Amino acid sequence: MSVPDRVRALVEPIVAGLELELFDLEQAGAVLRVTLDKPGGVDVADLTATTRALSRAFDEHDPIAGQYTLEVSSPGLERQLRTPRHWEWAANRVVSIKTVSDFPGGRRFTGVVTHSDETSVTIALDEPVGESITFDYVDIEKARTIFVWAAAPKPGGPKSKPAPPTGAGTKAAASAAPKQKKVQS
Repeated sequence: MSVPDRVRALVEPIVAGLELELFDLEQAGAVLRVTLDKPGGVDVADLTATTRALSRAFDEHDPIAGQYTLEVSSPGLERQLRTPRHWEWAANRVVSIKTVSDFPGGRRFTGVVTHSDETSVTIALDEPVGESITFDYVDIEKARTIFVWAAAPKPGGPKSKPAPPTGAGTKAAASAAPKQKKVQS
């Protein structure tokens, strides 16, 4: 069994036992990245429990030779898309794609995922509107979802002129009061 297969076989049941989903598992040099998800999002307690459980299991089974750093995180708002399963999850979401350097037609594309399968993904392009393009996964260098911020009203609501102050002792109240003559006796 290869190292990635041994690691996955160790990680998946631990993550499932904590009622989490393994979104991604990636080894980049001496860093092992475990990305978790669940409905409603992953919190710090989930990350802590998973890190402790995985550390114990890795110490016991030693699936990776040499030193490595374990990173356990949530995928965040803008998720990297690397596998067919990621692309399936990204259906109807806005994505940004950077292609390999020799891809005909450009390197950067943005659009909505309309279809994906085991070898390719199709997106409806933002520009030009109405056009679609299909990419083989081998032609994609990097891809991620794009979080679209909804317009929100400005804090504090609309600005209005403040009412003039009232009451004795204020300059405005003094100037608004009728003038009185001093009577000397």
